[in-house]
Amino acid sequence: MRARDVRWRGALAVLDQMRREPGVTRAAVARRLGLSTGSATEITARLRDLCLLAETPVATASRGRRTTVLTPHPDGPVVIAVDLRQEDWRCAVAPLDGRPGIAETGTHRSRDPAHVVGTVAQAVRRLHHRLGERVRAVSVAIAATVRHGSVVQSSALGWDAVDLTALAADPRMPLLIGNDATLAGLAEARQGAAAGATTVLHITVEVGVGGTLVVDGRPVDGATGAGGEFGHLPFGDHGLRCPCGARGCWDLMVDGRAIARHLGEPPPRDPRTYAEQALTRIPADPAVRAAVGHTATGLARGLAGLINALDPAVVTLGALAESLRAAAEPEFAAALADGLMRFRRPHPPPVVAAALGRDGALYGAVVTALDHFLTEEGLTAWAALGSPA
Repeated sequence: MRARDVRWRGALAVLDQMRREPGVTRAAVARRLGLSTGSATEITARLRDLCLLAETPVATASRGRRTTVLTPHPDGPVVIAVDLRQEDWRCAVAPLDGRPGIAETGTHRSRDPAHVVGTVAQAVRRLHHRLGERVRAVSVAIAATVRHGSVVQSSALGWDAVDLTALAADPRMPLLIGNDATLAGLAEARQGAAAGATTVLHITVEVGVGGTLVVDGRPVDGATGAGGEFGHLPFGDHGLRCPCGARGCWDLMVDGRAIARHLGEPPPRDPRTYAEQALTRIPADPAVRAAVGHTATGLARGLAGLINALDPAVVTLGALAESLRAAAEPEFAAALADGLMRFRRPHPPPVVAAALGRDGALYGAVVTALDHFLTEEGLTAWAALGSPA
């Protein structure tokens, strides 16, 4: 075993516990990792000296010495996470506990890729200028197909291949790019509604449907990273051509475009907002209630097919997927049961609401960035900086 392996192994284990359980005490970390009190004290002291964590005393119910809570160091490393959505964008900063704090937001005044990327890049540069070498990675969640770490197509934004390298703010900065639905599923599996499950299927509806299968905390994203494009499975009407270029995509059956089609209305410019508004009209308009029921049925049929094929332990529903299920529960439940193989019906996997809501992709981008930094190489590079603050 290399000396560096021994040097950082305990430190990485302690930092991982702080990520898994924000606010964990030093004593609890020692118990979980099987460390002696002396070893835990030595490791945390070293991490304090490296500005990687801080210790805050907290009162306990019992008498005696007070214990301490492990928290990210106020001058420690951070990552920048970008959530680039159909209508808007957000930039957040997260320390080592993985909790993002929104720093800047904006709406797209134009869908032109150069304008959008340039605007977001300026925000990232401002954050990088303020935080300096504390920034260890930039991670981007985008509503797009991502292959080999690059955007190759975005039906939601109307883009083909787009270069996002300007978002790194510095050519030496690691830039990590991921599909937003994949990252949301990763976050739900690591710290959300499916935490602890070994095999998680995450489905989300924004403009179309996206998702991922997460196995042992890692998304199954295929040979090139473009896996999980569930919305482009041929579960839909083959008389309809999807903006992706294919016919019969499931995308067209599950969002605001489907609701509008059932109502005989033109395709909405912003399918998500249209769907949200339609859901509010259900109590007063039976036609809208029926249209939402048809759309929820289309969602459940496709979900049944994925459950049959992928055999998840838990299914999480994000964004409009959960809203559609809740608004048309009888239709959703009947279509899901009807689509499941007979042996699955008595004990189907639980289908639960995503816990992180619209922040799932942002949390997933943070998870990816911290996974990239929290390695032997990452900590060695940080230690070599001395005191970045």
